[in-house]
Amino acid sequence: MVSESPEKVIKSQPIYEGRIVHFRVDTIELPGGRTTIREIVNTPGAVTIVPLVADHQVRMVRQYRSAVGEYLLELPAGTLRPGEPPEEAASRELAEETGDRAARWRYLTSFYTMPGVCNEIIHLFLATELIPGPTNYDLDESIEVVTLPLEQALEMIKSGQIRDAKTIVGLLMARTLEL
Repeated sequence: MVSESPEKVIKSQPIYEGRIVHFRVDTIELPGGRTTIREIVNTPGAVTIVPLVADHQVRMVRQYRSAVGEYLLELPAGTLRPGEPPEEAASRELAEETGDRAARWRYLTSFYTMPGVCNEIIHLFLATELIPGPTNYDLDESIEVVTLPLEQALEMIKSGQIRDAKTIVGLLMARTLEL
């Protein structure tokens, strides 16, 4: 694996700095001396949780996603706060979105969402031995908690009813681990 970057940043121009994402345009020198432009999205990273309840059921959330203009069935997830360890973010997001607390946690993997243009990394966790409690949604969230068999959720991936990438990765990881 190559560790040294074949690209040299000549200029980096911030375009927008929002609450969650930052955009910049980099001028890059490629091997051989050619230059190109890279449009980059920076994020603080995120977590996704696969909350398993008794009898191979999975706790999910249905929420409207304005970027795609539709309701999506997803695993609970959220953005890391500055300096927040992923494990703490996973616990916080699970409680906020589903009301659940987990007695057992297992780190599964981390993955990039769109490495061609974005540095976002999602840390995936398995949560089991769930203890129900009250939800505490963010003010800009409207969430319906849905519990269904893991096998049904996997069928919903095949049929195109579940189309969120982090959810697909999480559910397939759970299935691969034969949970």
